[in-house]
Amino acid sequence: MNLRKPIDVLVAESAESGEGTLKRTLSNKSLVALGIGAIIGAGLFSLTGIAAAEHAGPAVTLSFVLAAVGCAFAGLCYAEFASMIPVAGSAYTYSYATMGEFMAWIIGWDLVLEYALGAATVGVSWSGYFNKLLHEFGLELPLYLTKSFAEVEGGGINLPAIVIVSLLSLLLLRGTKESASLNNFLVIVKVSVVILFIALGWKFINPENHTPYIPKNTGVYGEFGISGIAAGAALVFFAFIGFDAVSTAAQEAKNPQKGMPVGILGSLAVCTILYVLFAHVMTGLVPFEIFKGDASPAATAFKVTGYSWLQMGLIIAILAGYTSVILVMLMGQSRVFYTMSKDGLLPKFFGSIHAKYRTPYKTNLFFMVFVSLFAGFVPVTDLGHMVSIGTLFAFSLVCIGVMILRKTDPDRARPFRTPLVPLVPILGILVCVYLMYSLPFEAWIRLAIWMALGVAIYFFYGKKNSVLRKRNEQGL
Repeated sequence: MNLRKPIDVLVAESAESGEGTLKRTLSNKSLVALGIGAIIGAGLFSLTGIAAAEHAGPAVTLSFVLAAVGCAFAGLCYAEFASMIPVAGSAYTYSYATMGEFMAWIIGWDLVLEYALGAATVGVSWSGYFNKLLHEFGLELPLYLTKSFAEVEGGGINLPAIVIVSLLSLLLLRGTKESASLNNFLVIVKVSVVILFIALGWKFINPENHTPYIPKNTGVYGEFGISGIAAGAALVFFAFIGFDAVSTAAQEAKNPQKGMPVGILGSLAVCTILYVLFAHVMTGLVPFEIFKGDASPAATAFKVTGYSWLQMGLIIAILAGYTSVILVMLMGQSRVFYTMSKDGLLPKFFGSIHAKYRTPYKTNLFFMVFVSLFAGFVPVTDLGHMVSIGTLFAFSLVCIGVMILRKTDPDRARPFRTPLVPLVPILGILVCVYLMYSLPFEAWIRLAIWMALGVAIYFFYGKKNSVLRKRNEQGL
């Protein structure tokens, strides 16, 4: 029997307070900052150039708009659930209430791909830019301390990646308020540099670089025209991944009914505006063809302004962007496992709350080790596809869940309502499925293997220890 967890039970659990529960410390502004912290990362500074050079040209701005619209469909569905069920756990919790325990387990296990492996992937990228920053100061770390075991003859370890993951995990252990304060600072740093790039670069825009705005599909450089804008949107979509991490903090929000929609949709809106303006300036400074094969297109474009002092600032902003992404991903993962543990689907170890800091400290420590191992010893290039496919799968299930709950519980109080149901959820599903289809076949194979492992764990442990299942058997 596929049990569903009653929403009234979920809401009652979210209202619990005191020792053994998460502490409500996050304001609406902190929730928006969490979303921005998770979204603005390497995508803005690197994917923009790739999408422009290979797909959309200056019309990469339209690619960002199209990708944002696709994210907004899922974001609106997340906002309804997060305001209605303000419990840590995000898509896992929503699936438990709408599609039952087994699908909830599947999505909870799937979120490990998005959050834990996402943090590992970003940790490796953080290490690369940190080494660039050291190089600017005339310092160099040995290659065997900056590359994974498989990337260096004789073996190696990506020490900077391990250090940043460990430091942020320990910070999360100390408290959500302290972690949010650091995230707020990092968001201010990277958004300030993005705004400086836009403001200082605007007057150096050469209109000729924006002509034609939508290049014809000649096939010389890549896929252009209208189809190129769509292909660019599929690429830059992943620059928006992370807004859903806001919903994992629902149980730590001061006013989740209002704060969750504000945090999710507000962060999406702010990031979309910054992305479009940033891309417009970047493609206006130099011809878009220059970005082909360029790993740091923003720095390349900004050279024409003469503001060389900002080059260092760009590296620092990228590091700040990566740091906040890792922080929010680690927090999101620990909250999902905390919730699954409280439901009995994972050992009690993951649900332990620190008596002083009121954080799931054992989960933080577990993922500090788990993520560090991936970041330090494994080349995670292909894991990016696993992160993407896991995220899109989660988005699809949330959209499906909104439609199911509108049918099964139409009278439920909804502080925020997704507009135009079922149209908006259906469009969200179509966008996500299309983007999943565009991913390499290998990503589907890895997803299948990961899910098979998860299903085995559920039937050997989770199903037997489910709190809801035991209560149902006892007639409670």
